[in-house]
Amino acid sequence: MKNYKKYIHYVIVLLFIPLIIYAGVNVFSDRSHLFIATAITILAVISMLLTFEKNESSTRKLVVIAVLIAITVVGRFLFAALPGFKPVTAIVVISAMFFGAEAGFLAGSLSAFISNIYFGQGPWTPFQMFSWGFIGFIAGIPYISAKLRQSKIYLTLYGLFAGVIYSLLMDIWTVMSMDGYFNVERYIAAIGLSLPFMAVYAISNVIFLWLTIKPIGEKLERLKKKYNI
Repeated sequence: MKNYKKYIHYVIVLLFIPLIIYAGVNVFSDRSHLFIATAITILAVISMLLTFEKNESSTRKLVVIAVLIAITVVGRFLFAALPGFKPVTAIVVISAMFFGAEAGFLAGSLSAFISNIYFGQGPWTPFQMFSWGFIGFIAGIPYISAKLRQSKIYLTLYGLFAGVIYSLLMDIWTVMSMDGYFNVERYIAAIGLSLPFMAVYAISNVIFLWLTIKPIGEKLERLKKKYNI
């Protein structure tokens, strides 16, 4: 049963959500971005709930994840004046490391959706939700999360990877937002123009991961042991 639920989660994240975003760009021409963002949120929550059991520890786990999402949102607010230099990815990755891929995707997607209430909702929101969610999803895969907890070298490499993959995914929206379809030449040009942002974001990920992994990680580890989360 657990493997069955895991595969459902993978299908939701890697198939259903990208299809919803694609439909938003090509069918609705981005006019229904709030509807699409809400649909992604619902699917992310469903994916998370599939891992829950009907007991008190599951409720506590959800509360802790909600707190982590709140921290992520506040962190984005605090560093609003520094474009590309944000702690969002670091907290999302840490959430995934300790609570799994489902929690990582939920933390990433909801952090984007909630914080954009302040920064501004738009057709870019679903892409941000998927990009941060996908970064959390990958970090929460058991083999990868184990490596991230074992060594700061792996953590550093993942921070750099997250900065690159976020920029590459968002550049897809940049290209498709122009006339509704994907153009390889424009995509390559967009990547070239975004390289400074990519570099700043990747470096900031590493910095925030190094600064937060110990204090937040230790507290999460204690909570998991104390409340059997």
